[in-house]
Amino acid sequence: MTGEDFPAPAADAQSHVERAPAPALRDLASSIWVQQIGRDAEPYPHRRIPNGAVDLVCRVGSAPQVVGPLTDPLVETLQPGTTVVGVRLVPGAFPALAGRPASEVAGLVVDAEDLWGRSAAALGEAVGTAASPREALAAMQRHVHERAGAGRPHDPLVHEAVRGLLPWRSAGVTSLSTSLGISETQLRRRFRTAVGLAPKALHRMLRFQRFLALAQKAIGQGRAPTGDSLAALALRVGYADQSHLTRECVRLTGVSPRVFLAETQRTCACGHDHSASFMPVLRAETAV
Repeated sequence: MTGEDFPAPAADAQSHVERAPAPALRDLASSIWVQQIGRDAEPYPHRRIPNGAVDLVCRVGSAPQVVGPLTDPLVETLQPGTTVVGVRLVPGAFPALAGRPASEVAGLVVDAEDLWGRSAAALGEAVGTAASPREALAAMQRHVHERAGAGRPHDPLVHEAVRGLLPWRSAGVTSLSTSLGISETQLRRRFRTAVGLAPKALHRMLRFQRFLALAQKAIGQGRAPTGDSLAALALRVGYADQSHLTRECVRLTGVSPRVFLAETQRTCACGHDHSASFMPVLRAETAV
């Protein structure tokens, strides 16, 4: 990474920038990110939406926390001058780091010290004294790397199941369990242990991430989805119709697609970069 990977926003603005993790973490993390609120900016309502992932997060000056796989949207108001750094784990990686089922943190925000003790406290201190977001994220990634393998080993079957649920593959739970040679009950049990969610729940979240990736791409090209184009996009990503998309959007974000996309257009045009999360989806779109 270069020093410009996470540029500070203007004093009266805010930013959210994602990047790919260090190569050593590619099997554990999908992205690293920094959220920064300018010192003269308005308080920023940061909306977390369910995406199937566990995040290790640390607000500079505070103790690190683990945000479990969410089942409902979570809005947190970030005050001016706030910087938050995070490492987003791939679905299924949490037990390998924490030595406990992901289901124990599903829908929760817990203190990292409750999971890792003194090493988590030391992480908070390292982030707090870091000279830059880049340096803070280096400390976060070192912590994840050091914890890798300290817990339960990866469940290779769940890894394959997650791949089968990617939105451009669209495998149903029944066909997925059959292809993996286990019952649906076994699949759900192992999935909840590793991911913290039911397979169908993760599939819904991944499908919505596909919608967001394509919607944000269109917004970036000056073609924000509305009316017929929004209905067409809903069908393209796997929803039965636009009403189906609306129900899922309200369920996962708390607002309608129109409101959420307007919010996205307003914020993501001003210092937001979600490329690390969305690029795999966009690459897959060109391949299918």
